[in-house]
Amino acid sequence: MEETIKDSLIVIGRVVTILPLLLFMTIYMGKRTIGEIPVFDFLIIISLGSIVGADLADPSISHIYTAVAIVSVALLQRVITKLKLANRRFGRIVTFEPTVVIQNGQFLKENMKNIGYSIDNVLQLLREKDVFDIDEVKTAIVESSGKVSVLKKSSSTNVTRSDLNITGKAADIALPIVVEGKVYTHVLEDFGLDYDWLQKRMKEQEVQNVNEIFYATINQKQKLHISLKENNLNVPRILH
Repeated sequence: MEETIKDSLIVIGRVVTILPLLLFMTIYMGKRTIGEIPVFDFLIIISLGSIVGADLADPSISHIYTAVAIVSVALLQRVITKLKLANRRFGRIVTFEPTVVIQNGQFLKENMKNIGYSIDNVLQLLREKDVFDIDEVKTAIVESSGKVSVLKKSSSTNVTRSDLNITGKAADIALPIVVEGKVYTHVLEDFGLDYDWLQKRMKEQEVQNVNEIFYATINQKQKLHISLKENNLNVPRILH
């Protein structure tokens, strides 16, 4: 009996030490690791799966220790949940904070780097929101779930085509011509343009060197939109 109690305490000790370690490492790996599942719930799921899987695969494991581990994980989950509800600061520590990745049509490179998102990741999330041109975006926020919330500029949201009962061609897709300082000359050629045209338009926007550009696009009207690597934008602070 004493041996059983001792081994059960060891199992409980493992649960309360390993789960916080998993939590820390998952937060470190970033939002993209867990998708839409809240981070601590993600850890609970994989922990319970591992516990049950080990019990099913290894006949030498006593069922009582599996039961102790499952109960311990469930109790720890309830404790963490209550702490998150009771203490907002603690809740922010054990989960991801929303992160602004676009402000006034400009990518926020450092914010994207901090959460491990590339230009392509953000563009994909925008397309899922039916946004194909970052120039339309006032603010884009990557939520704790890894999804993006988009606030469009007022010029893009005031009146829709359906509001005016207008039919016809949809909005054009903006294509990338510069990504992190690299010029996509084949896109320029598709528009019948060249590097000289790009430089002229850059100077009109007071951009002297293509290496200053983080991301630039062109639409069917040949409008150039530039997002710089370095910008001094007033970015709103997002809280849970």
